[in-house]
Order: sequence, then structure tokens, then C-alpha cells
Amino acid sequence: MKMKWGFTILVLTSIGLFFPSKGEAALGDRTLSEGMVHNDVIELQEYLIAKGEFPYHTATGYYGVITKEAVREYQDEQNLKVDGIAGPQTINKIKVLRSGDMGRPVVKLQRLLKAWNLYSGTTDGIYGSGTKNAVIQFQQKNGLTTDGLAGPQTFKKLNQKATEVDNQIKELTVESTAYTASCNGCSGTTKLGIDLKKYPDGNVIAVDPNVIPLGSTVEVDGYGTAIAADIGGGINGNEIDVFFATENTALKWGRKAVKVRVIK
Repeated sequence: MKMKWGFTILVLTSIGLFFPSKGEAALGDRTLSEGMVHNDVIELQEYLIAKGEFPYHTATGYYGVITKEAVREYQDEQNLKVDGIAGPQTINKIKVLRSGDMGRPVVKLQRLLKAWNLYSGTTDGIYGSGTKNAVIQFQQKNGLTTDGLAGPQTFKKLNQKATEVDNQIKELTVESTAYTASCNGCSGTTKLGIDLKKYPDGNVIAVDPNVIPLGSTVEVDGYGTAIAADIGGGINGNEIDVFFATENTALKWGRKAVKVRVIK
């Protein structure tokens, strides 16, 4: 029996946006297969992560054995030809977002829905009932099939405001603290399911998603490029909690004000 992997989020990616700008090539314009290195492979891996098929925390852009096997498992589930090659049929199927999907593609969807003033919830990267209802409303307003699925036709219309969303970069000063997964009583698993004990090298921060959307790439002075993948009961407003692999390094970070740059 196939084991479904828990949802993970990308920790390092700097090779372009998840949804290419107008005029750029998009996922689906070419067949992807083992051995390829391309921006489109990053996007494919992000969709595999969103659907719980990719057993790693980083989108590398390299179509290796892990990606091939993840594609094969998805193809098997969807009754597609099982060959581990991401051709048009596989890509068109995987790019349809639906309830239960989680991750970067859903964050992008929620931001687009906000740009159309149809989604007022938290940009948390979780395709729950609020996101589905917003998609249905958008589809109704634009004469599309009202199935609550964010597929090619829905995104084609939504992306009319993609540039407005992709260009959102925010700089702010936040109060930062540090945490670790190795302390007594720490579960080691983030709100969105990243197992920090399995990936201790991950640059992860906990945020208030009303200030910094979950799934955002964030540059933190003195820490580096991180992913906003966790929340905390004590994280409110302009506050972040920075992850370190050990308690000693977390204590050395202490509490201090830092500048952050929310990239996307």
C-alpha cells in the first residue's frame, strides 16, 4: 500500500516564481523527464508537494529519481499512463488545485482571490472551505463552471491580476525570538507539517499569517532566506520565531529586532 507523505514546504528556492509572468514559459509547455534541470521542474515539484506526493522538503529543479517516482505514484492514483514522465496529460491534471491541497500553489491562488476581493481569509496555503467558496464565487461571476476546482480556465481569468500579486514585496522590522525542535515537549512538526527533526538544516520561521502569509519566502537579516512555514500562539503582529537545529544556537539568537523582506 502506498504511503502518503505529510505535507512539506520548500525551504530554499530562488530560481524564479511559481507562476511565470506574462510572456514567460509555463509548466505544461514542455514534457519533463528524468535528468532535466529546469524552472518548470521546480513548479512541478511544488504541485507534487501540494498534493502530498513529494517526500522531500526542497524543490530542487532537478528531475531525479525521487521526482520520477512521485510522478509515477500520482499517475497511478489518477489512472494515467504510469511512466514517470510529466507530459501534457499528467501536468494538466496535477495543475488543478482542489480541497485538501496545501502549499505554494494554494498561497498563490489565495493571493489572486484576494486581488479580486473574493477571499478575506488568512493566506495560509490550505485549500479549505473558505478558499473553495471563494473559487466558486469567482467562477460564478465570470461564467465559468462552478465546481470549486482551480483549473486552467479559472487560473487564466485569475491571472489577469497576477502581476499585481507577484510584485508584492514588503519590508518591515519585526521582533524576533528563536525556537528548536530538540527541546523537551517539542513535537518538531510545524503547523503545515514540516518535520524539523527530519530536516534540521531547514531555514523556517513561525509568523503571524495575517502579517506574513504562510508559504512566503522571507529574507531575515542575520539568518538568511527562510520559509514562513509555522505559526505560534505567542506570535502576533510584527513578530517571528526563527528555527535553529539546537537549543544552544536558539539561545544565542535570543530576542532582538530584525529587518525582514517578504519576497512572495
